[in-house]
Amino acid sequence: MQLHVLNEENIFPDIEQAIDDPDGLLAMGGDLSPSRLINAYRHGIFPWFSDDQPILWWSPQTRAILKPEAIHISHSMKKWLKKTTYQTTVNHDFSSVIHYCAHRPNEGTWITAGMQQAYINLHRLGVAHSIEIWDENALIGGLYGVCIGQIFCGESMFHCATNASKLAFIRLAEHFGKNGGQWIDAQMPTAHLTSMGVTPCSRQHFRSLIEQHRDHPLNKECWIPQTL
Repeated sequence: MQLHVLNEENIFPDIEQAIDDPDGLLAMGGDLSPSRLINAYRHGIFPWFSDDQPILWWSPQTRAILKPEAIHISHSMKKWLKKTTYQTTVNHDFSSVIHYCAHRPNEGTWITAGMQQAYINLHRLGVAHSIEIWDENALIGGLYGVCIGQIFCGESMFHCATNASKLAFIRLAEHFGKNGGQWIDAQMPTAHLTSMGVTPCSRQHFRSLIEQHRDHPLNKECWIPQTL
């Protein structure tokens, strides 16, 4: 199969045309405009590339998904949750969350300056959202992603203190599920995500979930800036 090169139109090839090596690479080129990004997520596609690469679009054979109510909280984490004084907010500081995700010490990043601005634009349109974890007035953890109907497509998370990113993920699952969310997409399976209840699914099954839930709304209060 040949890699599809996108033109000015927001049309992607069918996700089954993604190549196997590297797994899930579907297309290249195009731009990071809000309309193209939204169309990508509505079809189970996400961008992932480095500064020295063209824009690359992916739909891997195996996705990582979670039913919000299936979040696994370990016994030790439950004990920690009862005593922590950290606060959780929704959409209070999206720009800082994506900045921290892009600039984690001693780690490379795929969240280029252009990517940051693209998702900030989506946030301003009410499509991308953040969960923040605070220790008094200090931002110590969080995550961000794109909400397509009743599916939240997680993009990245960070922590500056122990358990802060886990707390963000737990609070996302609780809040999203309470407001009608059906699935959290974590993109690629990892041991850390698996330990929290995330399970693998096929590209075909993920497509069916997207098609089933992308046009159904959440409770309108879900993404209003708030403290949880």
